[in-house]
Amino acid sequence: MKPANRLKIVLAEKGKTNKWLAETIKKDQTTVSKWCTNKAQPSVEVLYVIADALEADVRELLVSNRTERT
Repeated sequence: MKPANRLKIVLAEKGKTNKWLAETIKKDQTTVSKWCTNKAQPSVEVLYVIADALEADVRELLVSNRTERT
């Protein structure tokens, strides 16, 4: 199964941890961990909250559903 989000990657790029994100958006650390391992996915509304906390574009948190054509 292909990963649905890039949360773990973006957290690393921003120098942030799962714990920091959980505290910042007031979610359980276990929930954030599941999102980072793609065992669960945040809702679209929560994805926007995450993007705001990370000062990122919400699109950075998603894996594209399109493949490039050459």
